[in-house]
Amino acid sequence: MEFERPTALLESLTHYCPGCGHGIVHRLVAEVIDELGIRERIIGTAPVGCAVLLYDYFNVDVIECAHGRPPAVATGIKRVLPDRIVFTYQGDGDLAAIGTSETIHAANRGENITTIFVNNAVYGMTGGQMAPTTLLGQSTTTTPAGRGLNHEGPPLRVCELLASLDGVTYLERVAVSTAKDIIKARKAIRKAFLNQVESKGYSLVEVLSMCPTDWKVSPAQAVDFVNHEMKKVFPLGVYKDGN
Repeated sequence: MEFERPTALLESLTHYCPGCGHGIVHRLVAEVIDELGIRERIIGTAPVGCAVLLYDYFNVDVIECAHGRPPAVATGIKRVLPDRIVFTYQGDGDLAAIGTSETIHAANRGENITTIFVNNAVYGMTGGQMAPTTLLGQSTTTTPAGRGLNHEGPPLRVCELLASLDGVTYLERVAVSTAKDIIKARKAIRKAFLNQVESKGYSLVEVLSMCPTDWKVSPAQAVDFVNHEMKKVFPLGVYKDGN
């Protein structure tokens, strides 16, 4: 079987580091856009972070947002242009640190948007600092001795946090560290977009992803870290499904 580039993806050289999971997630989102036949209706919102150059990869309209503000921008777009399919693509710093307020309130209002949340447990673009999702004991440039429970506190679990909100339709945590995980991730992303097409409300898919560069490990070791460390702290599965 010959695999072709989805029409929703541009033919571009990647700026992502070797072993990074963003390229896999981009591919899955693009495949779903093609499958659902919604490319001409899609508007993406790009974050500040590793995915800041989202417009270089997706053959759809993309708006660059201030740090943490994609949910607010997406809300405005969707309310003005309700026939468009609007998604946010965000990392853990953008969504769960500076953008925590925008995320929680967009979810609580039940905005009919789709959020793709890539969790690699570190600030990738700015030099490997501790992120809200950094694991206890995990070394970063700002926690060289490891994140501590008493000083930095435990990692933030976004799906668990949002599951209590009445406005949320669908939450699922997936990963892209094994072939089986990737297949499940694609299904979750498809469901999240389909929910919006069918006007069912707010959907978020959290994707556990590798960051070999800022974890300072090999790509193979990064895969192991997701499989054996991150999944313990961030269990995969559906956290809310209002359908």
